[in-house]
Amino acid sequence: MQSVRPSFPSVEISKVKTKYVASKKRIVQCSIILYDSKLMPNSDLNILVIDQDNLRASVLEDGLRDAGYVNVTVINVMDGLARRIVEIDPDVIFIDLENPNRDVLEHMFQVSRSVQRPVAMFVDQSDTSMIEAAVDAGVSTYIVDGLKKERVKPILDMTISRFNAVNRLRDELEATKTELAERKVIDRAKGILMNMRGLSEDEAYKLLRKTAMDQNRRLSQVAESLVTAAGMLED
Repeated sequence: MQSVRPSFPSVEISKVKTKYVASKKRIVQCSIILYDSKLMPNSDLNILVIDQDNLRASVLEDGLRDAGYVNVTVINVMDGLARRIVEIDPDVIFIDLENPNRDVLEHMFQVSRSVQRPVAMFVDQSDTSMIEAAVDAGVSTYIVDGLKKERVKPILDMTISRFNAVNRLRDELEATKTELAERKVIDRAKGILMNMRGLSEDEAYKLLRKTAMDQNRRLSQVAESLVTAAGMLED
């Protein structure tokens, strides 16, 4: 029998790809655009301040307490930092580095990547590469020369807002990636049925869907099983 090939990629897969690309772009945009904060105060937030300079740490702590936040912990010693963060389990982290070298920055970026929490990072000077590295590390807000008591509350609100926005977009991106992968495997399964049983593309899809309903499984699971079985037979 002559091999029958379905048209790949289908219009639906193209739509999913477009949505996937758009989601990735929006995540990048949310990582660099300032959000207007509309968050209500939450005095129960557990906030961690990481700062080796006691004077600069007091600016952040006073700004937070003046804004009504009572659960504020300050860490001045970097030894065992990861363990302390796990013990404290903060809701938000403020990191003040003043004029950090590359090694210190990279260490703090590793902290940001690992904690999966809203992180605000304060530095007195920076460059484009540092800003890009901060965004890649998941730092929610990166403030250059902005350590002022009266700015602490707006920065906290912006940090939480941006973190939540990026997380929502990441969830959307992951869902879109899953949808794209499922559409691809379903198209592969349709192609196998078309070749093996001489079905049209619509008939192949209906057979997959009926099988999924009969077996109480998702359509993508049935398609994956068929693709796997076909691959074993080819071997």
